[in-house]
Amino acid sequence: METTIEETAVMQKTRELCQAILDQPNMQSVQRRVKTFMGDEKARGQYDDVVSKGQALQQKQQMSVPLSGEEIADFEQHREALLQNPVAREFMDAQEEMHSVQHTIQQYVTKTLELGRLPTEEDLNGGCCGGHSSCGCGH
Repeated sequence: METTIEETAVMQKTRELCQAILDQPNMQSVQRRVKTFMGDEKARGQYDDVVSKGQALQQKQQMSVPLSGEEIADFEQHREALLQNPVAREFMDAQEEMHSVQHTIQQYVTKTLELGRLPTEEDLNGGCCGGHSSCGCGH
């Protein structure tokens, strides 16, 4: 029974965290940029094309198939055109911002669970190695 109460409290705080994230002005901007991108067929098509070409090149590399200069140039040309599209560029920036928020929250929660306490700034940024003694940096 006690576990259910703890889960309920954690879920309530999780919902509060999610609402706090949504209430941030930069997150509202992120959502607007994603929505704009989703409504722009040309930008979505360019993005999908570049992702598809990138995956195909990566697959070839993983199979140790040499990439031709023409394939690489084609990918770079399409990638550059994508980056020149302001709607697509804003979308990719928004994705990066969302990823950063997710990473920060995940890192904080993971460290909390690992340490059994709230992590300090030092715990989160533990030097060159995240505090692992195996890197030889003295942490």
